Amino acid sequence: MASKDELACVYAALILHDDKAPISVENINAILKAANVTVAPYWPSLFAKLLENRNVDDLLMGGGAPAPVAQPEAPAHAGKKEEKKEEKKGKKEEKKEEAPAEDDGGALGGLFDF
Repeated sequence: MASKDELACVYAALILHDDKAPISVENINAILKAANVTVAPYWPSLFAKLLENRNVDDLLMGGGAPAPVAQPEAPAHAGKKEEKKEEKKGKKEEKKEEAPAEDDGGALGGLFDF
């Protein structure tokens, strides 16, 4: 959950972005002072540093992640084969998980077994 300080800086950065003003430590602090909000001194610099070379519009629209690489199209029947392979793999993994433990490792319960 976000802290009060963090949220105050988020809102200040959004106000600056909306006004097309630079998102800087000084500007974030000016908005916080005008709103009579006190935050830990590291928050404004953290947000200013984070957003200095980022497009805030892209971040707001979910474009913060790199674009996926285009994959070549596979034949229509290839997907069914892959699904069957995944099902078989899943069944094998379930069987492995169900195997009973031979030794519980004493008082530590196998905590350090690698």
